[in-house]
Amino acid sequence: MSELRKLAKFISELSLDNVPKEVRDAVKLCVLDSISVALGAADYELIKNITNTYFRMGIIGEGGKASCWGQKWKAPLLTAIFLNAMMGHALELDDVHTNSKTHIGTVVVPTAWTLAEYLGCSGKEFLEAVICGYETMSRIGMGFGVSSHRNRGWHVTGTAGTFGAAAAAAKLLKLDEEKTLSAFGMAGTQSCGLWAFLEDGASCKILHPARAAVSGTEAALLAKSGMTGPEHILDAKDGGLFAATSDQYDLSLVSKDLGIKYELLYMDRKPYPCCRSTHCAIDAALAIKKEFGITKDDIMNVEVATYLVGYKQCGASEGSKNPVKPVDAKFSTPFTVACAFIFGEVTLNQFKQQNINNPEVRDLLSKVTVIPEDKYTNVYPDHWGCELRVKLKNGKILVKEITDASGSVANPLTKEQIKSKALGLIKSTYDDAARIIDAVLSVDEAQKIPII
Repeated sequence: MSELRKLAKFISELSLDNVPKEVRDAVKLCVLDSISVALGAADYELIKNITNTYFRMGIIGEGGKASCWGQKWKAPLLTAIFLNAMMGHALELDDVHTNSKTHIGTVVVPTAWTLAEYLGCSGKEFLEAVICGYETMSRIGMGFGVSSHRNRGWHVTGTAGTFGAAAAAAKLLKLDEEKTLSAFGMAGTQSCGLWAFLEDGASCKILHPARAAVSGTEAALLAKSGMTGPEHILDAKDGGLFAATSDQYDLSLVSKDLGIKYELLYMDRKPYPCCRSTHCAIDAALAIKKEFGITKDDIMNVEVATYLVGYKQCGASEGSKNPVKPVDAKFSTPFTVACAFIFGEVTLNQFKQQNINNPEVRDLLSKVTVIPEDKYTNVYPDHWGCELRVKLKNGKILVKEITDASGSVANPLTKEQIKSKALGLIKSTYDDAARIIDAVLSVDEAQKIPII
């Protein structure tokens, strides 16, 4: 039996009744975190521009049957999934499965919630689909070989995301093993998403989870209709996805420990709205500022030693060294470190254009250098760590190492912190944020998915 078939069999047979309680509890927090982050982006400028364009062209509006989160109108099913997934990634606050480098929630939760609402599924059926999506997307992502796949320029949230969405949709559509396997084959042939946006600070990164969500859903719908996909999409000698996109893939990880180890339990949740690779440096800067009370005027220079991928994403490009736009800033360790020292926090407010242009921020970020260091590269992706070294003008050197950033599996946010994060984000769109939080956390009891 192929590894992908084993995964399809697991998905088709999974029942919430047989899932450990800790997983049932954790999945609801995953859903809450993902939905709140998406709702927090409902008024994000780029999202508003996109939805306005779609509305004017008649793509959304009257006649739609699926809810678009935070909006007053509905849309056709696939368009709603597309927009909801896009919103989930817009603020750079969505969850991360570090061992696969995938942002799972922004793909799987919008797919499952929107399709479940459309089909009239119960909360129990919805949660089963979400678990299937998380277990699939994480394993496909790990199978790619995190460092090799990324260093060849692929964005794994997009490439593995099609499989996660296909798994969630297949579960809700009640596909059997054979049709789920076909859905995976068609999901894989639609895998896409590249890191080229970093070259010039393009804003299209949010397209990757959105396209993955739609492609995965369509793969499941096509499989339901009788179209077949290749069982060996991952390992075919001619056109196998893993070999085409990685030099260090591991097919065995696709089905390893299914039903024994739930990868959903190993999710990082972001406290800062920027690339996860900047978070260890933010934690270190905030810790040094708090402990020693230093100001920007005390600092001569700062060096951040981190893993190779973190260096490439957030310290090597011109955009990270000299951020001009919010996208640049969210992928800039120098910028986020400068904000941590100057403002004592890194929130959505720091990524407003006036703060990116702030002369004090720009002066300090120019003193921050990021370097790759084998010590951290060799333990990545198990640990996304760094060491921050601050040289003061009085000659003193302050050093802080962060092995695992706040919000990580090793240093997790509490349930109350997750709820607090959600409350703040949802309040930006809804007055009754507490109602939505309660509805999400009790969704397993719902006969039908509530409208949000």
